[in-house]
Amino acid sequence: MKFSLIICTYMRPEPLLQLLQSVQKQTFYPDEILIIDGSLHDQTKIILEKNKFENLKYFLVDDLNRGLTKQRNFGIRNVEPSNEIVCFLDDDTVLQIDYFERIMETYKIFPDALGAGGYICNEVKWEKTSDNYIPRIDEFYYDEWKRNDGSRFILRKKLSLDSDCPPGFSPNFSHGRSVGFLPPSNKIYKVEQLMGGVSSFRKSVFEELSFSNYFEGYGLYEDADFTLRVSKIGNLYLNTAAKLEHFHAASGRPNQYKYGKMVVRNGYYVWRVKNPNPALEDHFKWNAITILLTLIRFSNVLTGNKRKEAFTEAIGRTIGWWSLLFDKPKIEK
Repeated sequence: MKFSLIICTYMRPEPLLQLLQSVQKQTFYPDEILIIDGSLHDQTKIILEKNKFENLKYFLVDDLNRGLTKQRNFGIRNVEPSNEIVCFLDDDTVLQIDYFERIMETYKIFPDALGAGGYICNEVKWEKTSDNYIPRIDEFYYDEWKRNDGSRFILRKKLSLDSDCPPGFSPNFSHGRSVGFLPPSNKIYKVEQLMGGVSSFRKSVFEELSFSNYFEGYGLYEDADFTLRVSKIGNLYLNTAAKLEHFHAASGRPNQYKYGKMVVRNGYYVWRVKNPNPALEDHFKWNAITILLTLIRFSNVLTGNKRKEAFTEAIGRTIGWWSLLFDKPKIEK
């Protein structure tokens, strides 16, 4: 299958170059690479002029098309019509040599797949266990693998607020476990959510759906919104053998106050995409977890290393939650 790669970038010329160098080594090379640049300087253009890559097309977008979801939609409009698959990568990732080969393999194994995701392998330490292993409360166990669980999830377990769905699926009260909780088993798992920066979709999907412009700028949770909508019309899979590393470049990210506010408001939006008519219990759990996570961030002011960041994010989460009382996001149909 012929495939296109879209990389949306913003003020990250060096990480982008590192990613493209890993693309250059792939066993399956993209039929076209579209760089959609929203930068406010020309450093990305300069670095690409100095380093040539086969099949690469560069686009510098204006204010009307700047922002993650807008840049993705811009890229989709410029994809070669004959290509069957559209891949997306964050500009601060680095691929293992067979990443695209494994992604394309997913579509062959599962012809019903509308989308296939890759697996970030450098963020969590997993340990192989047995099929009858009973995890401790501070551990997460799935498919004969275990990892240390975060303090937030440990507290949620104690309060009976943990997700009741497998990783990659969202419960009716949202706040589920992402595909990052799938183990490095080299298996392919069916999911209803993918991480946008390590995803791919059949081009036919974009004849019906596009990325929502509600998620402005940094676009937090835009991938959850889009893939939840895709999963309502077909199947999504995550191939844990399609490995890459994610380095979370600091440049281009919002300040902690804006981030905290987006966590709550965008999280609310995604919850209502998944569950347009939540039951009373779903309302209670979504709000209870949102408030709990905000209190944890306030507690990090006393216990964490980055106290100022924790405080400003907690304030952003608080303002975001209160704003829902009089200004709820309007869910796009």
